[in-house]
Amino acid sequence: MFKNKNKDGGFTLLIAVLVAGVLLAIGLAIFNIAIKELLLSSSGRDSQFAFYAADSGTECALFWEQKQNGFSTSTPSAVTCNETTISGVGGIGYDTPMTFQFEVDGFCSIVSVTKSETHPRTKIESRGYNTNCEDTTNPRRIERAIRVTY
Repeated sequence: MFKNKNKDGGFTLLIAVLVAGVLLAIGLAIFNIAIKELLLSSSGRDSQFAFYAADSGTECALFWEQKQNGFSTSTPSAVTCNETTISGVGGIGYDTPMTFQFEVDGFCSIVSVTKSETHPRTKIESRGYNTNCEDTTNPRRIERAIRVTY
């Protein structure tokens, strides 16, 4: 009594589901690539911020060392970097690092100056970070360093 006149009745629905699945997979792949590109570009930007912070620390230490004798091995003094005054720098003798930190536009710079009696007589190591100095647990924190010896 009941005759099935259309044997291909569900074929259109199957094709529609397959096409939708393929388009969804392509869309997710493009989204994944876009997210990775975004993370890569922001990592490059953060690396530059960290490098500039390290460079600022190096320049500040070089200025105070060469122009103001701010890291004397016998007399403690104060240095000012980016309107931050750090007192008690120097006066601790040879081969002992004198370390201070300051922030440049919200980016941390930690500087260590070591004086020696042998060549090279002065070593300045500056580490720059793309975060402020208190934010040490940030998983996206990037460190860049510069070392100057003379």
